[in-house]
Amino acid sequence: MEPSNKTQISQFLLLGLSKEAELQSFIFGLFLSMYLITVFGNLLIILAVSSDSHLHTPMYFFLSNLSFVDICFTSTTIPKMLWNIQNKSKGITYEGCITQMYFYILFAELDDILLTVMAYDRYVAICHPLHYMVIMSPHLCLYELLVLVSWLISVLHSLLESLMVLHLAFCTVLEIPHFFCELNQMIQLACSDTFLNNMVMYSVALLLAGGPLTGIFYSYYKILSSIQGMASAQGKYKAFSTCASHLSVVSLFYCMVLGVYLSSAATYTSHSSTIASVIYTVVTPMLNPFIYSLRNRDVKEGLKRLYLMPSIKDQLY
Repeated sequence: MEPSNKTQISQFLLLGLSKEAELQSFIFGLFLSMYLITVFGNLLIILAVSSDSHLHTPMYFFLSNLSFVDICFTSTTIPKMLWNIQNKSKGITYEGCITQMYFYILFAELDDILLTVMAYDRYVAICHPLHYMVIMSPHLCLYELLVLVSWLISVLHSLLESLMVLHLAFCTVLEIPHFFCELNQMIQLACSDTFLNNMVMYSVALLLAGGPLTGIFYSYYKILSSIQGMASAQGKYKAFSTCASHLSVVSLFYCMVLGVYLSSAATYTSHSSTIASVIYTVVTPMLNPFIYSLRNRDVKEGLKRLYLMPSIKDQLY
């Protein structure tokens, strides 16, 4: 078959989570519920941070950006899956698949880098408290610059991976054993040489995942060392409580990411890999707002003020 014929494809087939017809309604209801909870929960965090002046700090600026990214991250995969289930279809256009893959990589990378930036923020706040307001001063705009750099790195990475996939030739077998167009699955379907794609994919993944993870480990190593050096038990508790929510989110995020890649490496197309992907792409963004609202007193107070705001306005007017 000529290379030109291989690349002239109209769509891929997303096989989804299950081939059982009787399970489709259950899967639709479950994922629709999780998607709505994810959007509503993260939107509440964004509204609470933006409307409450007490939360206009670098830490909560990063948190609101993380919530926005989580909404976008989930929205790249779940709506299309729900649409396919509702219409009893498995198809996704070639252009749609490349677009979905691009935004999936973009927001997954942003999640990773933002968690690292938040760890750095906690490191400065606890290990260098006297310099925190200078380093994170609104006049220097360092925290805004950190978010901007995070976006820039993620956009360039996802653009690189997507452009390299565009140069691949695909054969007649266009079934993706997943519920979204995942980069590794796309490369596996290609019938042209994928050595360069695999080399770039694993090299960049090692750099952009290992680098942030190393930064998080280093930040928390210094934080724990600083907490151990504190004299008062109250000071230790206050310092650790400011990190508890972020540490919980980081643990959940990286445990699920490692679950995806380790299970994929152990058994290709295993059902456990798909389940791990579901937890990583859907469950983790859904749980993040609960973790931050339940373990963070400032966020809980901000949500209360957001809830009481309409009644206060009614009393004033």
